[in-house]
Amino acid sequence: MTTILGLSGSLRRGSFNAGLLRAAALTAPEGSRIEIGTIREVPLYDSDLEAEQGLPAAVVALQQSLKAADGLLLVTPEYNNGIPGVFKNAIDWMSRGEGLKHFVGKPVAVIGASPGGFGTIMAQNHWLPVLRTLRCAVWAEDRLLVSRASGLFDSEGELTDEKSRAALSGFIAGFVRSTSEKPD
Repeated sequence: MTTILGLSGSLRRGSFNAGLLRAAALTAPEGSRIEIGTIREVPLYDSDLEAEQGLPAAVVALQQSLKAADGLLLVTPEYNNGIPGVFKNAIDWMSRGEGLKHFVGKPVAVIGASPGGFGTIMAQNHWLPVLRTLRCAVWAEDRLLVSRASGLFDSEGELTDEKSRAALSGFIAGFVRSTSEKPD
């Protein structure tokens, strides 16, 4: 069973990106699953807090989920043409202590949804230097930018657009397939 850890970078209850992640979990191909993690309980990074109390329980849980996963799916909003601070903060915490080694070589894909016309192209691009620094294996065989999301999700934040669901399904199938392929 291939397991992908999926994280949404939005804390909003009706988040398009949380909805996109839930839809991704539903489209995971047979023999795979997307485990939906949460960054909600991750505090702002504070090295004094880390020195005094160690890693917060929410961070340790995310690190363990990442360690056990075959891949990582980041579902990113785009705020002011970049990475949401709360999402970057969670990844920064996850890379602390033993956490960094769980990123090294880990296949990672980035997708996102936005009410704007360009999807999350800038945020996805801004993740690249972070993921390179963490020495992840960034999957770049496909790209998924869900634009004009307000017309594609219902009032509960569920993806209802069939064209977007089909594109998401193909993207997830390709990413899952790549996590199980062994390099020559």
